[in-house]
Amino acid sequence: MSEALALRSWTGSYYLSSEKRWRPGRLSLTATHLRFQADGADDFLLRFQLSGISEIKKESSSYIFSSITVLEVGGAKHWFSSLVPSRNAVFPVLEHFWRERLLSPRGDGTSNTSKGKELLSVMSGSQKRMEDTTRVLHHQGEQLGGIVSGLSKIEGDMATADRMLSVLESPSWWPFSGSPWKRSASKEPEAIAQSRGKDGVITTIPIIFCRHPDVSLRPGCLTLLLSALEICDCDLRLLHRYQRQDVDDIRVVSGHEVSVRQRFLGRPDVSFTIISARLPLVLPLLEMQYKKKLEFTPEAAIFSDQRRPSPSEKSPGWQTESWFLDTIVRSGRRGGGEEAAAMMEEQEVTDSEVQELRKILTKLKSMALEAEDELERQDEALDEITSSTDRAILKINKQTRRMRNLL
Repeated sequence: MSEALALRSWTGSYYLSSEKRWRPGRLSLTATHLRFQADGADDFLLRFQLSGISEIKKESSSYIFSSITVLEVGGAKHWFSSLVPSRNAVFPVLEHFWRERLLSPRGDGTSNTSKGKELLSVMSGSQKRMEDTTRVLHHQGEQLGGIVSGLSKIEGDMATADRMLSVLESPSWWPFSGSPWKRSASKEPEAIAQSRGKDGVITTIPIIFCRHPDVSLRPGCLTLLLSALEICDCDLRLLHRYQRQDVDDIRVVSGHEVSVRQRFLGRPDVSFTIISARLPLVLPLLEMQYKKKLEFTPEAAIFSDQRRPSPSEKSPGWQTESWFLDTIVRSGRRGGGEEAAAMMEEQEVTDSEVQELRKILTKLKSMALEAEDELERQDEALDEITSSTDRAILKINKQTRRMRNLL
């Protein structure tokens, strides 16, 4: 089964509370489960579903350093430490696949956790993050207010300097009108705006990535266009753009990890490692565009073969080789009969859970409105800062030229 294949694994230690000691071993992540196998053991010491996790955090104390804690829905808490290469390299991978698993419209089929509890867990985490973001926004607004006040003081100082220069340029002993020094004509600086178009966007997915030789993973997004691949950071800043003809090879390490490379002569290659829970949806599109440059490892080939429909499952009128389109068509035919009833039963939410969700959503809406008002104020402050900075730069340049003429 594809769920049994380890997408990522790391050397580390697990705190066994029953024995009050750390057990060294290997932590592994699959598409649906998190597992830990102790050194020398034949079976897994720990194995639970990603959908059964309520929280993943970085924690440390005077006794436990650089640890990752995993809290299950039932209340059980697990500690993982001594992770190689580092905790910061492991945490974004676990968090990414856990959140994507909870938000996935299709569950494991084996979890006893109700959809309501899963939604409450996700919404509670979102509420905490929203509260943290609101606090950061207010602090940022205070900083912008301080910047505006500082720029206002600078403009006042510039006005004083302008008056002083006027006195120096027209001294009391000069009997004629005008200045005894020749003034140079000032030229306004020209601003050059550059814009980048994004025509032909096929799809965009959230990813975690690293650029070789750096191995630290960062969150971002992958955009697949008709003529290129774009990798952006979490702030949507373009980090690299692979033109279609510039891609030399795409190595599919697993169903959720690929490596894209562009070769050069005389300088290092540009190579990115990309990991995403939604990568299986993009792989068929990459295969259609870069079929001759795509290389599958045995693990990725197994994963791909299990997701592809067999020829007997295809209808006689099927004219494409893309199993992705077949999945969309089959998912679009749902909604009737026993299958729809089963899906509704799996996604049943109790009245108390609905009330809790309504409270959280109401609070989130209130915080979102406050954040929107704060962002509008900060936008106005940023516009004022920009215009004040431009005016100050022009005045500084002008007064610099005037002072040079006085020398």
